Amino acid sequence: MDILFLFVIVFLLALAVFDLSVGVSNDAVNFLNSAIGSKAAPFRRIIIVAGIGVFLGAAMSNGMMDIARHGIFRPEHFSFYEIISIFMAVMIADIILLDIFNTLGMPTSTTVSMVFELLGATFVLSLFKMSAADGTLAFSDLLNTEKALSVILGIFLSVAIAFVFGTLVQFLTRTLFSFNYRSHLTWKIGIFGGACATAIIYFLLLKGAKDLVFMTPDVKAWIKHNTLLIVGCSFVGFTLLMQLLHALRVNVLKLIVLLGTFALAMAFAGNDLVNFIGVPLTGLASYMDYTAHGTDAHSYLMSSLNAPATTPLPFLIAAGGIMVFSLATSRKAQNVSKTEIGLGSQSGGEEIFGSSRLARRLVRWTMAAFTHVRDLTPLPIRLWFARRFNPDDSVMEHGAAFDLVRASINLVLAGALIAFGTAHKLPLSTTFVTFMVAMGTSLADKAWGRESAVFRITGVISVIGGWFLTAGAAFIGAGILVTLMYFGGHWVMILLAAVTVFVLWHSNRNFKRGAKEEQGDVLFQSVVTCEEPAEAWPMFVTYIEWQQRKYLARVADYYHDTTTAFLDEGLSRLDKTERALAKEKGMLKAARRKETLCLQRVCREKAIERSTWFHLANNSCMAMLYNLRRINEACLEHVAGNFHPLPAACHDEYLAIRSKVCSLLNASVFMMQGGGGEESMQGLRRRCEELKTDITAVIHRLHAVLGEGNTEAMTVVYVYINLLQETREMLSSLRKYLRAYCKLTA
Repeated sequence: MDILFLFVIVFLLALAVFDLSVGVSNDAVNFLNSAIGSKAAPFRRIIIVAGIGVFLGAAMSNGMMDIARHGIFRPEHFSFYEIISIFMAVMIADIILLDIFNTLGMPTSTTVSMVFELLGATFVLSLFKMSAADGTLAFSDLLNTEKALSVILGIFLSVAIAFVFGTLVQFLTRTLFSFNYRSHLTWKIGIFGGACATAIIYFLLLKGAKDLVFMTPDVKAWIKHNTLLIVGCSFVGFTLLMQLLHALRVNVLKLIVLLGTFALAMAFAGNDLVNFIGVPLTGLASYMDYTAHGTDAHSYLMSSLNAPATTPLPFLIAAGGIMVFSLATSRKAQNVSKTEIGLGSQSGGEEIFGSSRLARRLVRWTMAAFTHVRDLTPLPIRLWFARRFNPDDSVMEHGAAFDLVRASINLVLAGALIAFGTAHKLPLSTTFVTFMVAMGTSLADKAWGRESAVFRITGVISVIGGWFLTAGAAFIGAGILVTLMYFGGHWVMILLAAVTVFVLWHSNRNFKRGAKEEQGDVLFQSVVTCEEPAEAWPMFVTYIEWQQRKYLARVADYYHDTTTAFLDEGLSRLDKTERALAKEKGMLKAARRKETLCLQRVCREKAIERSTWFHLANNSCMAMLYNLRRINEACLEHVAGNFHPLPAACHDEYLAIRSKVCSLLNASVFMMQGGGGEESMQGLRRRCEELKTDITAVIHRLHAVLGEGNTEAMTVVYVYINLLQETREMLSSLRKYLRAYCKLTA
């Protein structure tokens, strides 16, 4: 049995390494978003600055480790086996849950997942223990309810606090600097830079000093009694320094953004490192205590976990190194980063979220309230604010999503809030704070215009909903896993370990496959960030070819799969295609939004001239999708009803037609790859017309069959006629599309 526990501890430590990588992909990327979004420095330099912050912040994370030891449960009432079961359930649920969110590109909270996994596993195990104890134990004996409640409230209150502070501080800052901030830097930049640097010093050094492992009691006492002096001297010194750097033509805002990146990285490591290694290291401490003093794993109680955590510095440094390496190399981290940057972008970009009813209502109510306030505001004040908040005057680096002023507020304010929570032993969610601060500052900056507000608000609602989904899934998932281990014993532990390894391997393989398929999407970014409209047109044409070529290839696959499943009576394949076609509609609408945005970036003359063909091509694509869905729906209903299959004569006849249809679709894809021009397009259109004529003749013959009154074959013939009619309509749409495509890309 001791060998089993050793295996579990090794497995937990291995999961800790993987959890650091997965967690960084989702969470640590938050302190890079502002620097990346504002193009404050090259990516490598940002990683170096963030890495230094992570290493230093790791040294002050020791105090937070107590959350995993006795912050949620009371270890003196749990045996070693029960503690190990809780930790095993927490780590398995955490790894799988975060990996799912990272793959979807949705930021979630490692703090929320860890807290609710501990809470869920402990809650379920407490129910079992209370039922076995015949009323001698209560929840208050097993769950640290007071501490757990304060942790949960701290996490979710950080959402509202961060959003309100982000909006207010950014509004005041933008009023001070305006969007054309370079014309207002002469005497203001020193004070602004001094205030930002002082805030960083105050929250990261003074508030976190008591948790630094190398701080002596004398130094801590001196800092505590001289706080005001240190803050005052820091403000004066940093103000003079920033003013001097500005006089020497140093971009102080870029320096502040890098300093803020360092601050938030340091706060992240101090606050969130417990989420990744707290549980495995506590498991290791439990194992060492059990092997030294225990004899029976089911009866030896873990009172030793009530002692303060003393995590060795090498563990913290190694964890920091893994986080930095994962941050620099993880594609999933960059995938999550795009979500937050896109929602806060000052200019139009790829709106990765759709429109929801709640978002539309919120926009409508907000606009009504804004109109009411505007009508009550005197005209001179309205004009003054309009000049200060004119996004057309925005000064941004090439390809940036927002300017350096907003980036600096995002970083400094988020770092201050997180460090404040860390100092008070409240594990505020880094994701919650940084995301909501960024959303608040983007709202104050009027980044959510009438063209994008509905999509941005839908995105924010989706992300917040994902957080609550994380809490529920973490609670339930950990509870189920600990139940299985509690009743199933060590064999279930081994089985769950094997399942976890397989799930992670499969997830990463699928993500790499999807990343390869999306490599061509860099064309979209090239078009929307191109400053010269004339240069954007060739890239736009290439992007259109890439997007719609992929779509036509999928149309050919869908048509072949649906009809094959109908002929073979493959119900499961028809079900699968039905779901894929429903998803395809959303993908097609998203692609159309992106293509429309690209069209707005290209040369105005060409955009006006080609817009008719652009919309005709898109409408033809949507029409082909509707044809496919109607074909699959009729085939699915027929096969699900176990009706007669297609007669052999019709079967062979249709295979010849389908071969010609698929050949036409594949030839169209080849033409779009550069296999022909106008002449090739005209040839394909003639082939479409000829095949339509052939299909019409078959339909007329089938009508004659129906007139003979053969009731046995009537049902399948109706389905066959529907299939042929929709195929004919699809060929008509393809014919229109080919002409529109050639006119658009000529």
